[in-house]
Order: sequence, then structure tokens, then C-alpha cells
Amino acid sequence: MHVAGRIEDYALIGDMQTAALVCRDGTVDWLCLPRFDSHAVFAGLLGTEEHGFWRLGPAHSPDSPPPSADRRTYRGDSLVLESEWDTPRGTVRVIDFMPPRDTDAPQLVRIVEGVSGRVPMRSALRMRFSYGRVVPWVHKVDGRTVAVAGPDSVWLDTSAETFGKDLTTYSDFTVAPGDRIAFTISWQPSHKEPPALPEPEAALTATETFWREWVEHCTYHGPYREAVVRSLITLKALTYAPTGGIVAAPTTSLPEDIGGSRNWDYRFTWLRDAAITLSSLLRTGYREEARAWREWLLRAVAGDPENLQIMYGIAGERELGETELDWLPGYENSQPVRAGNGAAHQLQLDVYGEVTEALHLAHMTGLARNDYASLLQLKLIRYLETHWDQPDEGIWEVRGPRRHFVHSKVMVWVAVDRTIKLIESGEADGPLEKWRELRDDIHRDVCEKGYDKERNTFTQSYGSKELDASLLLIPQMGFLPPDDKRVIGTIEAIQRELSTSDGFILRYPTTGDDAGVDGLEGDEGAFLACSFWMADDLAMIGRVDEARKLFEKLLALRNDLGLLAEEWDPRLQRQVGNFPQAFSHVPLIDTALRLTASGAYGG
Repeated sequence: MHVAGRIEDYALIGDMQTAALVCRDGTVDWLCLPRFDSHAVFAGLLGTEEHGFWRLGPAHSPDSPPPSADRRTYRGDSLVLESEWDTPRGTVRVIDFMPPRDTDAPQLVRIVEGVSGRVPMRSALRMRFSYGRVVPWVHKVDGRTVAVAGPDSVWLDTSAETFGKDLTTYSDFTVAPGDRIAFTISWQPSHKEPPALPEPEAALTATETFWREWVEHCTYHGPYREAVVRSLITLKALTYAPTGGIVAAPTTSLPEDIGGSRNWDYRFTWLRDAAITLSSLLRTGYREEARAWREWLLRAVAGDPENLQIMYGIAGERELGETELDWLPGYENSQPVRAGNGAAHQLQLDVYGEVTEALHLAHMTGLARNDYASLLQLKLIRYLETHWDQPDEGIWEVRGPRRHFVHSKVMVWVAVDRTIKLIESGEADGPLEKWRELRDDIHRDVCEKGYDKERNTFTQSYGSKELDASLLLIPQMGFLPPDDKRVIGTIEAIQRELSTSDGFILRYPTTGDDAGVDGLEGDEGAFLACSFWMADDLAMIGRVDEARKLFEKLLALRNDLGLLAEEWDPRLQRQVGNFPQAFSHVPLIDTALRLTASGAYGG
């Protein structure tokens, strides 16, 4: 009986429209078809085997758990996963991948390859539609196995013999050296003709070629190239190719606190996450992805910047209603399991700054001019003229009362500052003097109301004594220079008050069993992006050795395939939160670039 592994036990494969998570024992526990935000066909990650899975590996006793692979790796710089098992009867390899697609049916391909000896194998495929709630009708059509439920159908193609038992499709077979047996599932709307027969070997070649050619565009060749390239591949995998939208993660409800209720759906495009992803892609040579995201943004915002949302669906959808899937027990009994995200209509003023900064960077790096992008910037500032001094929910999407968050105000300053620079460059027209005064007013407001003189630190919000790791972005955004005593004081205060025992950084204080500033119960782990920000700041203030050591400690938290979740639980010593997380991999890239530029690396 397979149970969901630790979060770091999973590998990511995907086709830039959806993604699957493959456990060390060869079980696919998570797959939504046909899009990232579709209902899951395999939801075992958030429940049990009853909620859908596909295990492919060496045959084993039903009384014992399936064996974990002895080795696994991505094939070169690609998203093709290879897992190998050494068994008493020989060694076998399973190659898992999803071919990049344009309009074809999504496919998950699994090729079993005999390496040595004769190894008995088993495939066990249990498809459950609608997040594990619906048992499909499984039958044969022209020798192919198809599972149908409502609007969905999933087709299984293999040369191996299959049989049904206990509402599961099995295949038992043996592989010898050189044998290659492929299994492919393909999704298709149930009212359409069957999808074309797959060509697994040709698809494998095409998939490898796609990733190899994509990685060749990377302009970073520093000492952390392996970590940077794997992070870039992960970000590319989180991009929804048809629109250019970027999901924050391909999962929902992986808990920030094991057994707790901080479980959210991340299969949407946060403007903040997407904007910082865009900046990392631009700085490593990926202009086409940046252009596609800019076009997605312009379509999503349309002519209504006054109602800018913090996040949208991957095609720009605005309604992301949050529901609870009460039939799923949750990852390690972390409830509730949520689909949709009720934070979509929060007011988070900082996103105006992140979007403007991304558009500014696109302009500065020579991305072809888009007149509407410049017009959008001007419209955003006109909105901020009369709304910048409002309280909001802030970067961390608190579900408590709105506050005057310092980070939000700093990012509003960024939005105004970058737009002033756009006008000064001659690329747009606007009331320069008026907006220079606005920029000065915001700066003065933050420094007067968001700074604690006695402790020499900025605070989470106006009038608060609490700290917040988002304050680490103050020097990175150019709000104040790194050598300003207030910046150094803030960095040192966060090190003192928000550090875990192993030196990683919490977002802000939580208060255990009582709901704190975020309006939620329970604790959470160290937020990995914040720890990367700390490494950046340490490098900026000249403490480069300390920065490098922290960065390399963070790199050591990645799983064996180079992947990071949202947070690190210092008590349990494991990854927590949705996985893999764009908001962790982006600052990894940024910090690597900064440390490389400073020469702050060992070896």
C-alpha cells in the first residue's frame, strides 16, 4: 500500500500546460488534466490510493510498501525523469516525461527499460476524476483502454497486456536487458474522437531536444549554473504556454503547517510571482517568455487597471472562487483541501509596484516596445495617486484586518519611481513634477510612520512593533541605499527576531494557537524566498561571506532533483507548502546572479 511521500520525495514533469508529481517509488500521485487548474485525475497526494494514482515499478508483495528507486535524476538539462531500481533479480529503469504540446492531447509517457537481469514489473493505474470523487467507466475501444466520466476521457496505450481488478487497471510483465515497454495516457474531451495513437520513442526524442535547445538560450555561466538552470527549467514548466501565464505552483493545499489549515490553491497566476519570474527570465536570456507574459498581463488587466486583481486564472480569468473538497482528507491529514483562492479580490497595493518594475525591466533590457504597456503604467499611477495611502492586505495576503503595510507603501513608491523614469526616457508623457512630488510624499510617509527610531528598524506596518521579512526588499528596490543605517538596522533586527535556529528567515511572527496578524491559526515554516532575500541584503551591505554561506545552506535544502517547496519546517526538517514553488526558485536565481557578480563564492 502506497502512502504519499514527503513533499521532497516528488519529481516534477510537465508539458507547459499541466504537470505531474512522481514519487520516489514510481507513483504518480498528482495530475490535473488538461490544465494546471483542471480537476485532478490522480489526487492521491491529498488523500489515499482511493483518490487516484499510477504506480509503475518492480513488482512487490501487497503486504509491503512499494520499493523506492535507488537512483533518480533528470536526463541532462531536461524535464525527462529517470528512476532506477536495483532488485534481487536485476536493475530496471523507468523514464517519465510529458511531451511539450501546442494543441495536441496532453500525454504522460512512461517507458520501462531493462538494464540487467530479468525484473518482474507491475503497472497499477487507478483513475479518479473530479479530485478523486468520481469513478470513471473503464472499457476497451479498438484494443485501447479508455476511462470516461462526464466531459473527460483518458486513454491508456501500451503493448503490455492489461487487466482490470478492484476498479484498477493492472499490467504484469518482465523486462530483460534492452527491453523497452511504453505506457502512455492521453486526455481528450469525451465527446471527441479518440486521440491519435502515441509514439513514445519519438516523443522522448522530441522532448529531450526541446529542453536542450531551450536551455542553450541561458546566458548565465557562473559557479551556480546547475542550480540556476534547474530553477529556470522549473519556472518554464510552470508557464502555461498557450497564454504565457505563470502558475505559482502546480499543486493545491500542500500545507505550510503539517496537520494545520494553512493550505491554499496555488495553480493561478499571481501578478507578484509572475512579475518577479519575468525579471529572472529576462536577466538570464529568456526574452520570448518575458514578451509572452507581458502580453498575458495586458490581456488580463484589459482596460480596467482600477480593478487590478492580485491574481488571475492562467488564461486571465477573474473569478477564482474558493471551495473546500471535503471528501479529501488532505496531505498528512492537513485540512481543509481547497480549490480556488478567495484572496483573488484582496487589495494588495504592492502588486502595482511589482508589475511596474517588471515592465520597466522589460523596457530597460530592450524588449520591443508595446505602447499599451506604457499606457497601462500611466493608468496604474493615476489610480495610485488617490489610493496609495489606503490600508491593504499586503504581500502575505493576510486574512485579518487591513493595515498600512510598509512593504506595500515601498512598492507603491517603486511604481511611481519607475514610471517617472519611463517619462524621463521620452517613451511616455505624464505630469512629471506632480509625480515627483508624489514619490517624495510616499517616501517621507514611510520613513516617518514605518520606522522605529528606538530600535533602528522599519516595521511591518505603521504603528506596529512587529517585523516583516518583506522589509529586506527596501534596498533591493532602491528605496534606500544599502549603506543607510536604517537599512542595516532592519537587516540586523530581522536576523535577530525572525531567524530560526538554523538561520533561515520567517515571514513575520505567528502566535501559535491564536490567530495573529494574518488572521489564521497555527504556525508555519521558514519562508524560503525571505531567506534568499536575506542573502541578497547581506551581500549588498558587504557581508559577502555570510551571504554565500546562507545561500549554500539554502541550496542544500533542495531535494535530490534541485526542487524547492514554499517553506522549510525547521522542527520537522522537511519541505512544506506547495511544490515546486516559483516564489522559491526565482530568488534562488536572483541571489546566484548577485553573488556571482560580487565574486562571493567558494571553490
